[in-house]
Amino acid sequence: MSDQLTKRVAFDFIRYANCWEDADILLKGLNPSPGKKILSIGSAGDNSFSLLTSNPELVAAVDVSKTQLNLIDLKKVCINTLDYDELLAFLGFRESSKRLQTFDLIKSQLDTSVRDYWDAHLDQIELGIISQGKFEKYFQMFSGKILPWIHSKSKTQQLLSPKSAEEQKIFYDRKWNTWKWRLLFKIFFSKYVMGKYGRDPEFLKEVQVSVSSYILNKAGNHLQSKAAQNNFILRYNLTGTFCDMLPHYLEPANYTLVKQNLERLEVVEGYAEEAVKKFGQFDYMNLSNIFEYMNNDVFATTSNDLIKSMRPGGRLAYWNLMVPRRVSNIFPDSVNYLESLSAELSAQDKGFFYNQFIVDQIK
Repeated sequence: MSDQLTKRVAFDFIRYANCWEDADILLKGLNPSPGKKILSIGSAGDNSFSLLTSNPELVAAVDVSKTQLNLIDLKKVCINTLDYDELLAFLGFRESSKRLQTFDLIKSQLDTSVRDYWDAHLDQIELGIISQGKFEKYFQMFSGKILPWIHSKSKTQQLLSPKSAEEQKIFYDRKWNTWKWRLLFKIFFSKYVMGKYGRDPEFLKEVQVSVSSYILNKAGNHLQSKAAQNNFILRYNLTGTFCDMLPHYLEPANYTLVKQNLERLEVVEGYAEEAVKKFGQFDYMNLSNIFEYMNNDVFATTSNDLIKSMRPGGRLAYWNLMVPRRVSNIFPDSVNYLESLSAELSAQDKGFFYNQFIVDQIK
C-alpha cells in the first residue's frame, strides 16, 4: 500500500476511541468459520474483539497508527485482567473515581512502550478512554453545544423512547425535523467543520458530494425509523454517551467468547502486508472504510495486494461512506460481489451514516 497518507496525516493522538462500524453486520457478512485467520483494521479494537466470537485461529488487528494500537493493547489487558464491572467502569461505560488506581494495578502487564504512552496520558485514563478520541469529542460537541440550541434533552429522549414505527415517523416529521435542526445540523456536519473537529481533512479529500446534505439525508432516514430507538451509535451521537447500551464485544454473551479467545488477537503495526508477511494468507478481512481515503490508482493497487493476500473463497467486508469503492468492480475476474447480502446488511446497519456495506468473495 502507498504510505502517502501516513505522511500527510498525524497519528500521534487517539482519533477513534470506539469503532463506529456495526459489528453485527460485519459478522453476518464475513460469516467466518471457526479456526480461520482474520485480518481486521485495528482502529479502536472493538470490531477486532468482536471477531473473536467466531472462534478463529487468529485475528490480526492491523493499523498504521501506533497510538490506536496502544489503545487496543490497553483494552486487551483490561479484558484479560479486570472483572466485567471493573472493565466497564475503567473504560468509561460506567461512572468511576478509581480509574487511576486500576491502571496502577494493571499497567505492569503492558509492553514498555505502551505503558509509557499511557503514563503520559493519565488524564485520558481518568476521564474514561472511550470518550477521549477526536471523533468522540466531535460528537460530544454536537450533543453538548449544538443540539441544545435545537431541541431539549426531554425532546431527544422522546425521539429515542419506545414507540411504534408510525409514531416514530410522526414525531420526527412534526416535532424533530425543524428548520433549525436542518440548518445547524448542516453547518456542524459540513466538510470544513467535520475536517477540523471530527475527521482529518485528508480523509475527505476524495469526497465529491455535499457532505452536510448527504449526512442530513442519512440521519433523517434513520431518525424516522423505529431502529433509531435501539441504536447505541445514534445514542452516542445525540447524547454524548452510550447510556445503558454497549457495543457488540461488551454485550455479556459476546464478552464471554471474547475473553475466552483473547490470546488469539495479535496487534500488528503497519499495513496489511506486514500481517501477511508474519501470518501468511488470510481467510477473511474486515477493512473498515479504508478505501474512502484513497484515490483510484492507490485503491486499485491496494485491492490487488489484498486479493493476493486472501485464500480462495475468502471474504472481504468494508464500508463506503461518501466515496464509492468496490473491489469486485475493478477485479471482476478475481472477486465476486455478494450483492444481495450486501444490500440486506446495508439496510440493517446501525452505522446509519454509511452509504453501503459491501461483501466481496475471492474466487
